[in-house]
Amino acid sequence: MPPATGIKAANPTLTVIAESGDGDMYGEGGNHFIHAIRRNPDITNIVHNNMVYGLTKGQASPTSETGFKTPIQVNGVTLNPFNPISIAIALDASFVARAFAGDVKETKEIVKKAIQHKGYALVDIFQPCVSFNKINTYDWFKEHIYYLDSGYDVTGRIEAFKKSIEQNKLPLGIFYINKNKKTFEQNLNTYKQNNNPLYQRKIKKDKIVKLINLNK
Repeated sequence: MPPATGIKAANPTLTVIAESGDGDMYGEGGNHFIHAIRRNPDITNIVHNNMVYGLTKGQASPTSETGFKTPIQVNGVTLNPFNPISIAIALDASFVARAFAGDVKETKEIVKKAIQHKGYALVDIFQPCVSFNKINTYDWFKEHIYYLDSGYDVTGRIEAFKKSIEQNKLPLGIFYINKNKKTFEQNLNTYKQNNNPLYQRKIKKDKIVKLINLNK
């Protein structure tokens, strides 16, 4: 998220997509995840959530289910899984959605709407790890998911939060949209007087020298 935010700040005209897994984004990068939501950069954040550390041979990730056994958590995970959807809604993220990799058509439409959204957009994608997670398989997800119906109001934050904490069946679709938040780039003073992207501007060496020498 930090490089993606920097790229967007340097050139707001770019379409920026930050992709990662549940371990990286919600574990090691959890702090960046939270504060990216608060800043609201115009970035699409796609998280491939397989509920396990697949690249490092099967340790429990932040989203692993309670009781999930691994070579490290031999007696099973004791913590409740991290809920990125409820966290994002609680922080008033401007776009929050969840999809399933097994439903390509539906996932494509959700990702497309996320990219078209102006502001931070989270798309948490349930994506089974066929090598190290033998519990949360494609069949498991098909039995434990459902789609929000067409009459669902994506502007209702309270209802969105209620949906986000459902456990027996996990909702898919767009949970919440807030179009009234300014983006990180719109709040930057440097773009309030000059719309040209930073990378196109000439470096003023005298100002850099002055800045460096401020504390001398």
